[in-house]
Amino acid sequence: MAKKALITGITGQDGSYLAELLLSKGYEVHGIVRRASSFNRQRLDAIYEDPKFREVRLFLHYGDLGESGSLTRLLHEIKPDEVYNLAAQSHVRVSFDAPEYTLDIGGTGTLRLLEAIRQTGQNPRFYQASSSEMYGKVREIPQTELTPFHPRSPYAVAKVCAYWATVNYRESYDMHASNGILFNHESPRRGESFVTRKITMGVAQIKAGLQNKLALGNLDAKRDWGYAKEYVEAMWLMLQQDKADDYVIATGETHSVREFLEESFAHVGLNWEKYVVQDARYMRPAEVDLLIGDPTKAEKQLGWKPKTKFKDLVKIMVDADIELLKAHREGRIKVTA
Repeated sequence: MAKKALITGITGQDGSYLAELLLSKGYEVHGIVRRASSFNRQRLDAIYEDPKFREVRLFLHYGDLGESGSLTRLLHEIKPDEVYNLAAQSHVRVSFDAPEYTLDIGGTGTLRLLEAIRQTGQNPRFYQASSSEMYGKVREIPQTELTPFHPRSPYAVAKVCAYWATVNYRESYDMHASNGILFNHESPRRGESFVTRKITMGVAQIKAGLQNKLALGNLDAKRDWGYAKEYVEAMWLMLQQDKADDYVIATGETHSVREFLEESFAHVGLNWEKYVVQDARYMRPAEVDLLIGDPTKAEKQLGWKPKTKFKDLVKIMVDADIELLKAHREGRIKVTA
């Protein structure tokens, strides 16, 4: 019998890649989606259109991390072997404008899901999507599983809450519950309001002559950027271990937003300095200056290593957005890679 997996946040970047990975491994995949007036499941189109997923065992259910009743109901109905909690208000800058909502879904929502698992008496393996933003004002370089947290945004505060809730349920109720402390991971499926995707979409627009300027915030912030499609493999590997634990997933390299700009524009033969302007509206009230992770533990215990280098990741994203723009202009539908 096929294993069953339940994914919250399945319509997001990570959720869609994870669903593809699990389906390729023979899982029956269930996803929780929020009811909305607009249809926001484009990232899942690749699953329905790819010949290798002819027998799609993907099922979507309405539910919400803000409502414990729906979580309990779905757990009873699905009886998953694995639960991946990827849902959150995930935009750091927006979290300053909507702090209560961000904490309720990202922090308390995780607690609701863990408690629903406990109360149903089920014992699925649980993955919590933790974040490098928890380190915030970093205490050491690079950051490891033992580096203290110093969150610098409501988003990071919510993630710290969810992290410790996961640890607490693991220790209190003997749950197989693991935290993946993922550093920045990007792809052509990254949300359009995130800085990397904003850059690559801007490059495509400028190259096509449809845009003259690109407004950004802090260009000096440094991040550890990897490829999201590879990072979901680490999520799955965590739940295949005999013992639950917490892991940093990162490349061990750091690059600034400025470097991302340089690589993106250079890839299409343009000088970024002619087009980019800084805008105070995109600055955070409290900035995180430098994040760089040490993935040694994941390499040793999970056998996981990042494969895609920074420059290659930038090229993948720029090329995808150039093709996406071309497809829109020609009236075609583009499924991102």
